[in-house]
Amino acid sequence: MSFRQLLLVAFMLIAALLGGTALRSVVILERLMAQSSKEAARALELNGAAQALAARSAGMERSARQSLVLNDAVLRRRFAEEFRGAEASLQQMAAAGLAGREVTVWRKQAGDIAGLVDGPLETALERERRVAAEFRELDGVNGRIMAQVQGLIEGRDKSLREQLDRARARLMQQVVGAIALAVVLAVGFGIWLARPFKRLERAIVQLGENRLAEPINIPGPSDVRGVSQQLDWLRLRLTELDADKARFLRHVSHELKTPLAALREGVALLQDGVAGALSADQEEVVGILHQNTLALQAQIEALLQFNAAAFEARQLRRRKSDLLALLRDQVEAQRLQWRSRGLQVVVEGAAPALPVDADKLGAAVANLLSNAIRFSPAGSTVRLQLATSDAGVTIDIRDQGPGVSGADGGRVFEPFYRGERQPEGAVRGTGIGLSIVQEYVSAHGGRVRLVSDSDGGHFRIELPHAS
Repeated sequence: MSFRQLLLVAFMLIAALLGGTALRSVVILERLMAQSSKEAARALELNGAAQALAARSAGMERSARQSLVLNDAVLRRRFAEEFRGAEASLQQMAAAGLAGREVTVWRKQAGDIAGLVDGPLETALERERRVAAEFRELDGVNGRIMAQVQGLIEGRDKSLREQLDRARARLMQQVVGAIALAVVLAVGFGIWLARPFKRLERAIVQLGENRLAEPINIPGPSDVRGVSQQLDWLRLRLTELDADKARFLRHVSHELKTPLAALREGVALLQDGVAGALSADQEEVVGILHQNTLALQAQIEALLQFNAAAFEARQLRRRKSDLLALLRDQVEAQRLQWRSRGLQVVVEGAAPALPVDADKLGAAVANLLSNAIRFSPAGSTVRLQLATSDAGVTIDIRDQGPGVSGADGGRVFEPFYRGERQPEGAVRGTGIGLSIVQEYVSAHGGRVRLVSDSDGGHFRIELPHAS
């Protein structure tokens, strides 16, 4: 699958997770709302039935006592109707969940009252007094039934609230869990999908640092593998071009050295008078030829040296090295040069031992120190300072010379470039020393740069803690 397809799958998984959680929340909410509506309707039904029972009981009492006093059949039928209505209310409450002893007591009490309503006329007053007493007891039963109904409604309401609280807690846990899982999925997919790009970045840095020996093979989505194959093709192409350049430089240098040697021999023969005595003008011309043959030879040797340095920079032999001792060794190796100019060379600071190629890093420091000695005025001080930071180790080389002009600052590391500021009376350099420094430092994964924060020349080598 390509990177875009994998990214789409990741988004769909996360969307499905969050969408499923949201849908489940809606379903739970709708179920709870339906249950709440149902319980409210049942509560209204129970409450209405209880009130109807009380009203029917009052109607029963009124019609029963009046029928006993007046001996009226219509009133007795009204009592029977009220009694049946009260029974219907009891059945409605029983269907709504009311059960218990009080319903049985009410029915027994109402049955006793119904038995007292019918009887001979001469006992009507006695029966009316007994009916009044029975209805007083029935009112107590009605009160207890009403209290029982209210308790049942309150219990169901409390149960519903507890159920709502539990459902809300479960829903909150599910939402939080879904969000956490979505974050984990997003981070996991992000890291997994970003890993090939980190490898691509390292591969590009590898090409930029001219480390062409290691093949580039980056696993991952199909489009990332395609980019990896293109980068490996580029690595092979750069390797071929680098080899072609090295062959060209060797060929040109060899082809130039043979006629140059013949030219030097011819000029030497002319200077020695082998071809006869020379006039003053001829001697001047021969001197110019001699100087230019020497300059040309120096340029060819510098070209060969730079080519060799660029090749050797890719073949580091790392070992744990004491950088402070390395700096002191280079200072000691150039003692005659700086003492002859009356200079002081100070080495300061400390740093942990690093896995470096001591010969090549020493050559880089030696080149910078040689430049500092060459440009320093007599009696001045050259400082070499070691320092450690979170990023790595820095080596600063400072002198009190004229420094690098602003126009030369961006080009000092170009091969064969020589700045406009040169020490008086000194032989003009070849312009490859700083280029060789950059090759060796870059091969260690570091960098060298010109620092323009003070007067004089100031170059800084920055090395990472681990390479």
